[in-house]
Amino acid sequence: MAMQNENTICFNEHWPVMLPIIRRSIHVVCLWDAKGPSKLMNHLQEFIVEYIEQALSKLLAHQEDQALLKAYLFEWRKFFEQCTYLPMPFYQVEGLLIGKPTVFQRKVQKSVILKLMVDSWNQHLFANIKQRLRDSAMKLIHSERNGEAFDSHFVIGVRKSFIDLSLYSEYDILQIYRENYEAAYIDTIKAFYREKAPEYIEANGIQNYMHYANQKLKEEEERGLKYLEPFHSNLVLNECCVQYLVTVFKEAILAECPGMIRNKETEMLQLMLRLLDRVPDGITPMLKHLEQHIVQQGLADMLSNANEVTQDSERYIEQLLDLFTNFSKLVREAFNDDPRFLTSRDKAFKQVVNDTSVFRLQLPLKQKGKTLPESRCPELLANYCDLLLRKTPLSKKLTSDEIESRLKDVLLVLKYVQNKDVFMRYHKAHLTRRLILNSSADSEKEENMVQWLRDVGMPADYVNRLARMFQDVKVSEDLNQLFKDCQRNKGTLTDSVNIKVLNTGAWARGSERVQVSLPLELEDIIPEIEEFYKQKHNGRKLQWYHHMSNGTITFSNKVGKFDLDVTTFQMAVLFAWNQRSFDRISFENLRLATELPDAELRRTLWSLVNFPKLKHQVLLCAPEVKTPKEFDNNTQFWVNQEFCFIRKNTIQKRGKLNLIGRLQLSTEKSKEEDNESIVQLRMLRIQEAIVKIMKMRKKVTHAQLQTELVEILKNMFLPTKKMIKEQIEWLIEHNYIKRDKKNVNIFFYVA
Repeated sequence: MAMQNENTICFNEHWPVMLPIIRRSIHVVCLWDAKGPSKLMNHLQEFIVEYIEQALSKLLAHQEDQALLKAYLFEWRKFFEQCTYLPMPFYQVEGLLIGKPTVFQRKVQKSVILKLMVDSWNQHLFANIKQRLRDSAMKLIHSERNGEAFDSHFVIGVRKSFIDLSLYSEYDILQIYRENYEAAYIDTIKAFYREKAPEYIEANGIQNYMHYANQKLKEEEERGLKYLEPFHSNLVLNECCVQYLVTVFKEAILAECPGMIRNKETEMLQLMLRLLDRVPDGITPMLKHLEQHIVQQGLADMLSNANEVTQDSERYIEQLLDLFTNFSKLVREAFNDDPRFLTSRDKAFKQVVNDTSVFRLQLPLKQKGKTLPESRCPELLANYCDLLLRKTPLSKKLTSDEIESRLKDVLLVLKYVQNKDVFMRYHKAHLTRRLILNSSADSEKEENMVQWLRDVGMPADYVNRLARMFQDVKVSEDLNQLFKDCQRNKGTLTDSVNIKVLNTGAWARGSERVQVSLPLELEDIIPEIEEFYKQKHNGRKLQWYHHMSNGTITFSNKVGKFDLDVTTFQMAVLFAWNQRSFDRISFENLRLATELPDAELRRTLWSLVNFPKLKHQVLLCAPEVKTPKEFDNNTQFWVNQEFCFIRKNTIQKRGKLNLIGRLQLSTEKSKEEDNESIVQLRMLRIQEAIVKIMKMRKKVTHAQLQTELVEILKNMFLPTKKMIKEQIEWLIEHNYIKRDKKNVNIFFYVA
């Protein structure tokens, strides 16, 4: 065996010359007799052991840690280098000794001599000194954790020697490394932070500790890359560090989360997320804290402005959007738009949008007198759309791009509305009024809105019905022009009359048609319109919806002359004074003159005696009342001869005024019908969806049916369990589906 020291010629330079001579000698030995190779191996082993024992005695002479590691690395590197060269002449001997190589020998391609050398090192040197080597290396690493400096190459070299020794294990190629180095390294981490972490928390508080833990995790990760075998130890190292730096103090860290969210401490929340995301299910409580904050903060803001937001849809939507923007900003800055936190934001904001504690819509149930409370959010959303799409002070002060942006904001909020069918109902009502009154601010925006509703997943039948309304208006304009041309040919002037012939299926909002006594000017033109229409469309029947009609009348008094835009009902009431401008007329006589139902007459009179934002009303009454319900048969009404309106503190003697205002183009009874029809339509939708599912599945469990039902209906409304149960019973009763006789929670489709 070739050995070298500082005073000899370099082994690497001498070896190539000696190798052929040694090989010839080994060949002669193999030819002696059958026992020649084994005797050679025995003597070789004795020589190797003798060399190793000499090296051990040198190492044991060192007491100081760094000196021991330095000496061990010198001896190991010298020995390991010789492990590369010594087996080379003995290949022929190995062949005679082992015969056919084993699977392991073929796999690792290691020689018998090499294994003999490494095993001898393990048994005669490493086994006697490994404890001291490991302890010395761990002491140096401990010193580094305490901020002391040392030559890290000593520890790195020891780790590499442990790995090199492991490479010749037949079972686990890192067995020696794992048992004698990695395990000790992990134990030092546990011992160090088990002591240091609680001390730091007690001295500095949990928030400062979060910075400390984050810093130590980074340091240990970097230290692990330097002192451990990264591909095999990273997972173990990470689990240990997280356990003793984070998991042990998880509850204390999480206790800080609600306050941080309330105070928008985004940097600390980012730090908390980085720490707790390393712990299994560690961020789940953070998600719940975020949800609770959004719900509590959102509802608190709504409650604090309840009186304002329930009356002003613009203020309501702006507040909702402000809340959404603030919550989104918090998620972005504190949690980097992590999808899990975005989901929590959406769940919580959905709860705010659909809450019924601030304001609610009462939908009637089948049980008499009972109602189903729902959020008024979809109704207020529809009102806000109307403000943007109608000619209003709001739409006039906004640019086209600003209106489009705000409509997109409405669609954003609409995404979180559970019962979108309520929005559809009110949006259609507002669209009806805008189209009939020609009050749309931008016809292109109107049609774009229909397409946007289609894009966000509104039901196709609803969107198609809205599109049909625009088609009807265009067809009606052509028909109106033909009617005017026809009247001109007859010599009758009809420029002041505009007719709208619309499809009942797309436009009607209830079965009620209100009877009213029209002014003679309107009564005379109706037969002509009907006769003209019959000539164009034989077999179709016209139905007059006077509550959806309007007109302009000229009002004159001693102040001046004014053009008033009024509903047909308002027109009928005002024409009662057409021939007697200064008379006082009782409520009872007005009912006889107009033939209006009591509720509609009260509502119409109230709009004329108490129109918002008017200092001088068109009609006056005595005695004065605070609500239309206080009108009685003897209440007197008369025309205000001093009526006028004021602009910029100046009385206007001429001008035009719209008295239609916010009056719905519907009756009081049809409003009730609208709410009832929402419930009825929901029942039909549920029945339709159940039958669709059953046709496809044939057999389904109650749980599966309910899940698929919610998935189908989610873009319209969220069905309640009670309503689902009622419709299932109805379908069973009418033989659409049936229950399994052995299991009541299984249903079959009845063909």
